[in-house]
Amino acid sequence: MVFSSMDFLFVFLPVFFVFYYLLPQKFRHPCLLIGSIAFYTYGTLDQPLYILLFLASALVNWFVGLRIQAGKHRKAWLIVGLVYDFGWLFVFKYADFLFSSVQALLDTVVPTVGIALPGVNFVLPIGISFYTFQIVSYIVDVYKQSYEAERSWLKVSTYLYMFPQLIAGPIVTYSHMKDQLDRPTLSVAKVDEGLKDFTYGLGLKVLLANQIGNLWTDVASIGYDSISTPLAWMGVVAFSFQLYFDFYGYSLMAVGLGKLLGYDFPQNFRHPYVSKSMTEFWRRWHITLGTWFREYVYIPLGGNRKGTFATVRNMLVVWLFTGLWHGASWNFVLWGAVLFALLMLEKFLIGKWLNKYPVLGHAYMILIIPLTWLIFAVTDFSEMAIYFERLFPFLPGEPINVFAGDWLKYGKMYGILLLVGLAFSTEWPEKLYHRFKDTIWGTLVLLAVFWGSVYCLYLGLNDPFLYFRF
Repeated sequence: MVFSSMDFLFVFLPVFFVFYYLLPQKFRHPCLLIGSIAFYTYGTLDQPLYILLFLASALVNWFVGLRIQAGKHRKAWLIVGLVYDFGWLFVFKYADFLFSSVQALLDTVVPTVGIALPGVNFVLPIGISFYTFQIVSYIVDVYKQSYEAERSWLKVSTYLYMFPQLIAGPIVTYSHMKDQLDRPTLSVAKVDEGLKDFTYGLGLKVLLANQIGNLWTDVASIGYDSISTPLAWMGVVAFSFQLYFDFYGYSLMAVGLGKLLGYDFPQNFRHPYVSKSMTEFWRRWHITLGTWFREYVYIPLGGNRKGTFATVRNMLVVWLFTGLWHGASWNFVLWGAVLFALLMLEKFLIGKWLNKYPVLGHAYMILIIPLTWLIFAVTDFSEMAIYFERLFPFLPGEPINVFAGDWLKYGKMYGILLLVGLAFSTEWPEKLYHRFKDTIWGTLVLLAVFWGSVYCLYLGLNDPFLYFRF
């Protein structure tokens, strides 16, 4: 079940919140837990074993946290928890990638032997990357004595399974939620704000991300070897907007749902496309993921406290892990490596100039953002190479024969949407939203956005959230 679906909007949401608001405070944790389990179960009915894996996560880590808190064999229990959590993530997300990579290596090095490794082909459990990172932060923080282990299994389970952020974040740490779980703050004003934030996010997802994404789908359908250079640039820009509005819209909906429950989730995006450098971009994009890697990978490795070489090494580890977290494919490894190289280039050479001259910084990012997202989007390296040849026709490659006017056709179809996407990538639409959302005119606009989104959903004009695959 996804937030931008008729089942969620008109069945799950109203039924759940009727019970949630009518029940006394002491029954709201069980209500939220049951509702969240039902939400997850709906999406995994064809894989019932995944439901058991999901339910076991909170139980095992709650017990591990208590054993760490007990003080005996603390490190051993931490290792048990980490092996359990990351073990399942590896099995479902990376085992097949490992086997296929080793198989490709064997076929290249010893092609005559004919060694065939078994494939696993597991379906990735929904949200496993997100809820694994959340529960790992809990046991690590207990080990670091940032807080005491929670004795209530109900609270740990409610924290982990909370449906607004369960499937695609934001990645919420227990330290952020601990006090809120004890005293969620429900009010009419907060419910009103939550509904508006949810509607704004729904509009970004359904009315912008889905519609702009159709251009990227059309480009893929045509074939990368048959598109002109202008259409190639339009396509990768469209994917850049689709990815942003898809994930930003989801995060806003999650934040809005959190407010409806009485909780405040952390901000996950802060207008990344107005950044002047890739360093600034990754302080603004998927903020909770960047924070998680800083707190639980970069700093434990030593951060920047042990000299330049160690800092560069630690950054390389973080960005290779960041790439792999997004997907079990070599293009994601390449994507992480390219981002690392750009960040090091900015750190040691060009960063001060990008910040000193904003026009230069913005021009640099206008070029870099779609190029890095292209590496992210295209998993096949040969197809990726063809696309780069289309973007830069002066690169060496096979002669091409394309319809030179294709970009005019698709420009008429998607030009206005691309301009709207450009406008909504800036800070101004959100500033206007916060200024007018509590006025009668703002409310009417949001109602129009909601019912316009519902109409698109009714027509079947909806796509799954892109980050669900991670």
